[in-house]
Parts: sequence; structure tokens; C-alpha cells
Amino acid sequence: MSRFSPPPYPQKSDRRASSIPPLLRRSRYLYLVIAVFLLCLWFTGRPSLSQRSPKHLPSLRYKNVDWSRYAYFQYATSTAYLCNAVMVFESLHRLGSKASRVLVYPEEWDTKIENPSDRDSQLLVKARDWYNVKIISADIPVTHDRGRKDGDQTASFVKFMAWSGESYDRVLHLDSDITIIKHVDELFLLPNTPVAMMRDYGALPNKKVLGSNLILLQPSGEESDRLAAASRSDVRQEEDTEADILNRFYGDSAMVLPHRTYGLRSGEFRATEHRYFIGNTFEHWNPEKVLSEASLVHFIDEPFPKPWVMWPHALYAQEHPKCNGEDCSNKEIWTNLYDDFRKRRKLQNGHHVITAVSTLYADMPLASYPDGFNRQRLQNKSYPIK
Repeated sequence: MSRFSPPPYPQKSDRRASSIPPLLRRSRYLYLVIAVFLLCLWFTGRPSLSQRSPKHLPSLRYKNVDWSRYAYFQYATSTAYLCNAVMVFESLHRLGSKASRVLVYPEEWDTKIENPSDRDSQLLVKARDWYNVKIISADIPVTHDRGRKDGDQTASFVKFMAWSGESYDRVLHLDSDITIIKHVDELFLLPNTPVAMMRDYGALPNKKVLGSNLILLQPSGEESDRLAAASRSDVRQEEDTEADILNRFYGDSAMVLPHRTYGLRSGEFRATEHRYFIGNTFEHWNPEKVLSEASLVHFIDEPFPKPWVMWPHALYAQEHPKCNGEDCSNKEIWTNLYDDFRKRRKLQNGHHVITAVSTLYADMPLASYPDGFNRQRLQNKSYPIK
């Protein structure tokens, strides 16, 4: 018995497919292949997350930075510290710093060089004309601090005037009793923060506070007013320093900068214990390595006076760094730091620097103050306010 099989259905022809020319069908596949190839090329050409440049890379390329937005700030209330400030600006100039430079000085001084012994006027003119410093006179005290411990501490409140530079995005105050090994322009490019300071490692372990020898700040008229008010003698405590006031304002909020790079003290090379400078108990003290990593050296070295004040021979004989067997690296570095400072200071004070330029420069009137600092704010304030 034969098995019944239904008749096959007639196959329908795909007229639509047959109507597309073979060349066009091949082109569609070709376009698809090209698209896949281009996508692969794009993905393989993109850097991985670990290879990608940070979004702020253009600001790390120094050539693309508008350095007129940033300024180093110095102030001087005595001839000794005016010379220090000029030494700071000379170092920044020699090391290739790009940021602007500002110096505030007492309005009792001027830029008329009346005779070869007029050191204040000579140094102001030198800062302005040799190192492109914007010099601004203001109502600040004139002191006669020669670097000894009993100097007029109230003059340090003048550094609060750095907050008056509202035309700058950032201002960097440096104490002037320093040696600059490398310029620190990179600090201007840190992430935004109202204030950045270093830990005062010399106060450890008794106190955990910020030091005021380096302050990176965002200028603000409001902050300038608040700091000026806090420095009033009828508001602050009698023993308050500018560091005490800054710690009350920013102790819990400031960005903390590494003191090993920006806060090395000359006295560290005389110390026998380095745990608080190093920050740990396992790393060994290596004076050459420490100096090579530092950008600044701050002359804090009690019982020694500041380097522009010659120490007594008996003090030097008793307190200078000693060799450890055949290793005299601490002594050599410490001695070289002081010798270098004094040699550079002698060059700044040399009579050949500026002599008979007396009639070339007149006092700078208020209307011609350099742009950048709030002129009215500077004129209306007295630091410290009585």
C-alpha cells in the first residue's frame, strides 16, 4: 500500500530579492565591514583609563598657563627684611618662575635714591626694575627687627594683606628668611581651595597646628576684612601671632601641603631626632636625599639667630652640627646653607648694585599702583590695626 504524500506546494519566487542587483547586495556587506573596521580602529586608538591624560592637563603645560593670574607676595617692614624679600625675588627670577611678583612696603619709604647709602630706595628700585616686581606702598609699620627673637612680632600681621589681591586667582605668600632651591610655581595649579598651608612639624607632638611660613590663598575682600579685624589689638590675645589667628580660621579646613618639600628647616641638619620631619619611624635620615627633595629651606634654627645676624663664636663652637665618624654631610650642608645665604645677601647689599639713579624715579602715586591688589583696601587699612 503506497503511502499518501500530499502534493508539494508550489515555491513562490522572491521577486523583491531578485529585483536587487548583485552589485548593490555586495556593496551593503562592504559598507558593514567598513563600519565595523572603523569602530574597531576608534576603540583601539582610544587610551585606556590608565593611559588617559587628566582633564586638567592643559594647566600642567606651563606654556599654556596665564601666569598673570598668579602672584608671589612679599612684604617688608624693615631694611633687613626688605633685603630678604629682594633675595626671594632674585631667586624666583633666576630659577625661571613665571608668576607675577608683588612687594608691599611702608609708605614712609620711597623710590628716590638720594645718596649711595639710601638702601631702602635702592632695594625697592632694584626689585621693580631688575626682577619685575610690582611694588606697593601701604600704611604698615616700620620696624627695626634685626632677626633676633625679641623682634616686633606684630609686623607679621601684614601678611594678611595678601588676601587683598583680588585681581589674582591665587596668591602665594612666602616668609622671606628662606633659601629657594626650586621655584614653586606648581603650587598655583593645585585643586581649588581657599587656603593651603603646611603642618608645623616643629610643634609636634605637643601641638598639631599649621605653620604660616608658606600660605597659598585665594584672595577675598571679605576674608581680608575678617583677618584684619581679628588682628586688632583689642580683639586678639596679647600673645597671639598671625599663625594663631590663621589656625583659628583655617586649622580644620586648609589643604595641608607636604613640609618635606616646602617646609624644611635649617635646624633639621643639627637635630638628632628626625621622626616628626620624616613622618614615620622606619625611614632613615639621609641629609643629601632630604635636601634634593626640598624646594625651600626655612632658617629656623634656635638658638642660632637668623643668617644675616652673625652668631657668637662660643655658640657656634658648642651648637654647630658635628660629624658622625667620617660622615660630615649634616655639617657640610648646614654650613653651605648659611654661607650661600650670606654671599647672596652681600651681593644684594653691594654698593655697585645701584648708586646714582636718584633723580630717575619719583614716588609712585596711588593712581599708578599696579593692577592686582585692591588699592582702596590697602590704603584704608593699618596692620596691625590699633
